[in-house]
Amino acid sequence: MAKIVIISGSPTPTSRIHGVIEIARSAFVQAGLEVDWIKVRDIPAEDLMYANFASEAIVNANNIVASADAVLVATPVYKASYTGVLKAFLDLLPQKGLERKVVLPIAVGGTQSHLLAIDYALKPVLSALGAQNILQGVFVLDKQVTWGEGGQAILDKEITERLDKAVQDFIQEVKWHTSRS
Repeated sequence: MAKIVIISGSPTPTSRIHGVIEIARSAFVQAGLEVDWIKVRDIPAEDLMYANFASEAIVNANNIVASADAVLVATPVYKASYTGVLKAFLDLLPQKGLERKVVLPIAVGGTQSHLLAIDYALKPVLSALGAQNILQGVFVLDKQVTWGEGGQAILDKEITERLDKAVQDFIQEVKWHTSRS
């Protein structure tokens, strides 16, 4: 069974990016994929800030990434880039920590002017970590995500279609990739 790890760079426990992640995660599970979710905000801040490579939390998270076939990297956009907490974690991955993995970046931002944050801020770091198969990312505007009465994210029609296509492409790529291994 193919294994996906979601790396969430949101510093808050409830955010629009988590609503988007839940929708993608549900599709992964329905497709029969094993899913782990690393919420970087749950890693001790001191371990992240002082680059404590020996930290049990860092070692565990890195092992989860190493054992995955694919990685979904999700982040809110702050100041035209991904979050600092995500950067701190990515800095602690091994130099080729994303080598031979399918990668799907997703970002949520407040304005269209942040649209290129995935291409110009996040993708270069993912490439530096050895990722060669980085799929077309999905950028979601804050206003495209609302909350239902049950606390679930509701996406507007346009972003639902783009996210569904990206997630299905990711699933197909992961299954193809793992069938060749």
